[in-house]
Amino acid sequence: MSVTTDSLQLPGFLQEQITAAQEAGLYASEAELIADAVRTFLAARPDVRLATACRLYEQGKISLGKAAELAALDVERLKQALAERGISRTAPESWEETSEMVRIALQKSGRAA
Repeated sequence: MSVTTDSLQLPGFLQEQITAAQEAGLYASEAELIADAVRTFLAARPDVRLATACRLYEQGKISLGKAAELAALDVERLKQALAERGISRTAPESWEETSEMVRIALQKSGRAA
């Protein structure tokens, strides 16, 4: 999903700074600057990364592994965070898909025959 910056109402000076950065050639568009700002914000705020990862997982938009990646946690710590928030875990993969993932993981770790 993409959101245009036309729908954002930013305080005047903040909008002026965004425009100046774009005019200085640092960003091709307001959307590019805003995307960079959000990525920087999320990198600096692990609490927000965790909250958004949990919410996206709860909504079924991302897998457990992707949520762990977004939150910069290992899967076990993410499972604990989900439990603390009362978010139940579901596995959309079939038994066959799960078995195949285990087989591949074991093979990559050098533990499979």
